[in-house]
Amino acid sequence: MTAPADVLRQLAASGLRRALRPLDSGAGVEISRDGRPLVNFASNDYLGLARHPDIEAAFIEGVQRYGAGATASRLVCGSLPPHQALEDALAGAKQAAAALTFSSGFATALGAIPAIVGKADCIVLDKLCHACLVDAARLSGATLRVFPHNDLHKLSRLLSSIRAKSATTRILVVTESVFSMDGDLCPLREIVELTAAQDALLMLDEAHAIGVLGEHGMGLAEALGLQQRIAFQMGTLSKAAGLAGGYLAASRDWIDLLINRARSFIFSTAPPPALAHAALTSLHLIGSRVGHDRRATLRANIASFQQASGILTSHATPIMPLVLGSNEAALNASAVLERQGMFVPAIRFPTVPRGSARLRISLSAAHSTAAIRRLAHAIAKTED
Repeated sequence: MTAPADVLRQLAASGLRRALRPLDSGAGVEISRDGRPLVNFASNDYLGLARHPDIEAAFIEGVQRYGAGATASRLVCGSLPPHQALEDALAGAKQAAAALTFSSGFATALGAIPAIVGKADCIVLDKLCHACLVDAARLSGATLRVFPHNDLHKLSRLLSSIRAKSATTRILVVTESVFSMDGDLCPLREIVELTAAQDALLMLDEAHAIGVLGEHGMGLAEALGLQQRIAFQMGTLSKAAGLAGGYLAASRDWIDLLINRARSFIFSTAPPPALAHAALTSLHLIGSRVGHDRRATLRANIASFQQASGILTSHATPIMPLVLGSNEAALNASAVLERQGMFVPAIRFPTVPRGSARLRISLSAAHSTAAIRRLAHAIAKTED
């Protein structure tokens, strides 16, 4: 049996050992670490809402009205008015009959997928899906099939093959609207048509699309007018919403089944009611003029960065990958940028495939044009 110290040495030798390095400051685009000011290009606070005064005030009000904690699981005595109000608002925003909230996006996947499918069923998963979706698929016991990233031809062949073997097998297709490490979009309209043709269910994880895409910031499904054709719309409150937690929007029957079968929901203390109360404010801001204006600013920041850096992508999302290949190259580039006052951590295996270590640049509506241009110019010099 390999000792933990030996495993850690192996990780260090391969450039894969990680350690916690807490910030000196709170959230925001201006942070401090080890006493040095840094511009934060690593967070998923795409709209800059994590420090919005209305959300902070709602959080404080929620604590004053409902206390600091829920004290028990939702099914015992932890289901409080803000939880239901948030779920009703999420269902309305996602054009679904109902919604259920969880403590995190990871908990949402781990609870929902094994409740939806089991050993007699099949899951068809995009190769670049987030670890929570992969782990949940494995936990479900369903037969797992993986298709190359965004490969519609392979997806079609897999669905046809599975359906040809059984007309009654439940098939769950799982993908993301915006992929977290590359920032690209799934071909959602085509995937919706393929799943419908084979009587399959579709789960769409909109974690990095909520707040960013769609007229009201409800994601790619809203932008394409497809919300009512997707069985399960999953998302998070921890990125553009500026808070924490996850949710799933679906039909009333499916949500009721999750309440009875999703173990990460049943056996977890409910999220703090104050958090749900603050999330209602965040959801309102995302869909309001404030959200509209911040999305416009974010799009302008994306265009400014692409123009100044020469890093051109086919997508207009705030995730800008700079793939460097080796762990050493990514770590060195990150260190160079940090010395220049910019925080862009290296992303390595297992977060991304081996040999594709990168800088994952994350833009926000809160970034100034000057900061974005400064980063772009620094990256250009790093690549020289």
